[in-house]
Amino acid sequence: MPISLPVVQSAPAPKGRAFARSAPDPAEDIREKVFELEAKGEWIVPRVPEPWVPVTTKYGRTKKIPLQHTWHHKSCGQCGHIPGYSTSIFWLHRKLGLDYNDPRDQTSCTAWNYYASATSNSAAQAAVAVRNFAAAHETGYFPQIHCGTSYGHYKEVREELVRHPELRAQVRDIMGKLGKPLVMPEEIVHYSEWVYAVRDRIAARQVHDFTGVTVTVHPACHYYKLVQEDAIYDPDVYGGQRTAVVSAVAQALGAKVADYSTWFDCCGFGFRHILVQRDFTRSFAVQRKIETPDVTLTHDTGCVTTLDKSQFAAQAHDKKVGIPVMSEAQFAALAMGAHPYRVCQLHWHSAEYRPLLEKMGIDWREAWREFEDDCERIKKGEKHFLTWEDVDA
Repeated sequence: MPISLPVVQSAPAPKGRAFARSAPDPAEDIREKVFELEAKGEWIVPRVPEPWVPVTTKYGRTKKIPLQHTWHHKSCGQCGHIPGYSTSIFWLHRKLGLDYNDPRDQTSCTAWNYYASATSNSAAQAAVAVRNFAAAHETGYFPQIHCGTSYGHYKEVREELVRHPELRAQVRDIMGKLGKPLVMPEEIVHYSEWVYAVRDRIAARQVHDFTGVTVTVHPACHYYKLVQEDAIYDPDVYGGQRTAVVSAVAQALGAKVADYSTWFDCCGFGFRHILVQRDFTRSFAVQRKIETPDVTLTHDTGCVTTLDKSQFAAQAHDKKVGIPVMSEAQFAALAMGAHPYRVCQLHWHSAEYRPLLEKMGIDWREAWREFEDDCERIKKGEKHFLTWEDVDA
């Protein structure tokens, strides 16, 4: 049963690639093709588990966002660079009492390899996606994808598999060798869509006042520029002219969402920028985006990493830097009282964040003392690591 919420805001491939995605047709819903292939016995289509929340996408279609019973496709960049990103997502699920699965047999999506270096091929990329969907299906849980790059890539894979039977045949052969079927879920869901769907539940449990906090939002290119018709839009957020996921969450928590003219710019990480123009694109993006707010919020691994850790470059040009950058999941967790170090792990971030915590009414000094005590117990061998019981305390 859907949960009612108020509505708020293939063509020939280029050289080096076997299959390509055609330009989006607003009149076409790719999910209809997914179900048609299921009816022909081409693959298995796991349904979004109930209860789910209906949201509105760019061209007015309804997308189903599962509240729970989700299989979390983690991000290699989050786990390696921003561990508080993933732990905040999990913490929100637990605090809201929503069931989830943190799998141990997930593989990397390898999409960064595809976008950045073009050293892979369509069959291999599609097989990785289908293999992960099959792993989720085996557990009975529904995929929720943490990384914007994975999310965008898997949606491109979906369309390639729909439009190219020869690619499906190649992937079916690979999956057969793994002993797994072809699986394509009913919806491809990004974690930020889940945060958007539960934003009112988060706000109802908010313990810190964010009305004095000004945020700017960097919408992730891999979320809303790749397969744009599947991103969430809201007429009450910028008149439905920008994706609503992060902005609506910040507004629900009482923060002021400030507009800025360069919101459309890439963070400097996306696609091949990271390899071929790293210093220019990163420092250029920081100078155009990191100037005035209390905090910049985004919803992708590469965006948080780049906008946070590249600010040092602008210091050489006497630019105003030192603006904290985090995901809206970390922001929401802080609003609900999550520990800034045990849960959100802000000590992994490069830009200064302590003045923001003070503005939020969070005693970061006491929190740091508690975290240092945790580390001392681990150092003494009294604990091997922090458990969820420690984190939730």
